[in-house]
Amino acid sequence: MPYTEDRKIVTCAADGQVRLAQILERGKVETKLLAEHEGRAHKLAIEPGSPHIFYTCGEDGLVQHIDLRTSIATELFTCQSVHPQNYKSVIQLNTISIDPRNPNFFAVGGSDQFARLFDIRKYKWDGSTEFGQPINFFCPPHLVGDENVGITGLAFSDQRELLASYNNEFIYLFTGDMGLGPDLVPTSSVSDDSDAGDMSPDHNSVASPAAIDGNTTAAPQVYKGHLNCKTVKGVNFYGPRCEYVVSGSDCGRIFIWKKKGGKLIRVMEADKDVVNCIEPHPHTMNLASSGIESDIKIWIPKAIDRATLPTNIEMKRPKPRGWMHRMISPEDLMLQLVSLQSRRTRQERSGESSDVRRSLLQMLLTFDANSDGSSADGDEDTTTGAEECST
Repeated sequence: MPYTEDRKIVTCAADGQVRLAQILERGKVETKLLAEHEGRAHKLAIEPGSPHIFYTCGEDGLVQHIDLRTSIATELFTCQSVHPQNYKSVIQLNTISIDPRNPNFFAVGGSDQFARLFDIRKYKWDGSTEFGQPINFFCPPHLVGDENVGITGLAFSDQRELLASYNNEFIYLFTGDMGLGPDLVPTSSVSDDSDAGDMSPDHNSVASPAAIDGNTTAAPQVYKGHLNCKTVKGVNFYGPRCEYVVSGSDCGRIFIWKKKGGKLIRVMEADKDVVNCIEPHPHTMNLASSGIESDIKIWIPKAIDRATLPTNIEMKRPKPRGWMHRMISPEDLMLQLVSLQSRRTRQERSGESSDVRRSLLQMLLTFDANSDGSSADGDEDTTTGAEECST
């Protein structure tokens, strides 16, 4: 819920609406509809240095650019999978972040393993060309072929570093030289190993041209200890020079790490349930946190005694559950049907509709397989949240 100017607030919500709220005298609030998404809209990003321009993204995969001076919402693109033949050809977006050093760059993340970087200067405002090809992809090497993870939160530092929080996984810090490039090449190789555990062969994987040539890039810094399995969680930098990384957790705590080295230095009890959002004040060391409870908490660094960490915070990899891909509700199904129907209409005009029909059949079969409510983990322990990171 970022402020813009003159006591105005822009909001996005689970109903997909993006609204401008004006705070009037005596606490009265008036709102105006600016844009809509077909599905939930989790995140918006205000352009640094400009109180008028912001971007939104939603579970329909759509990214929109909104200028408050004209109240015009421009649909920039719909985020597509790197495997367009997949039944989930549209990536459901959870998060968007703008580079404060260069606001022309913004990144989005959602229901696959790749953070995508875009340059708004490549968009033609007269609509003469399509805009939607990233200028770079980011992903930890061991997750490139993993379809059980997705990105719930992204954040840029003032040094152009990019944080990405993965569900069922950890938080990773990327520098500009860790990108996979603008073109991901299909491969049939087994994903390489890391401390994240064994990965099965993936015959529908992708890799960067550099990886195919045998060149390796530095591994991103990892931050461990929290749990990100239940809800869409953000991640952020903290401190006057972005010296720290902060995140909420399924166990209702706030986690703080040193950015350099990834050392966990503080764990704070915040909510009884899940903590989803952590937002630092732009000029002071205050923090705001919220979750699925009805209040927002403000944190001020006033502790007298040095804090001690709980002794049994989980540091192992969370069990992969892939909720981004298995949590298919009727609403999610309808969103994909609408997207596929749009593709089908366009492709039928050119006589290329067989792939779309095949994708539709795959989607319906997947929905039927997941609609019985059974756990895809079989007899494995499905404990999550506070039980896994209790003290």
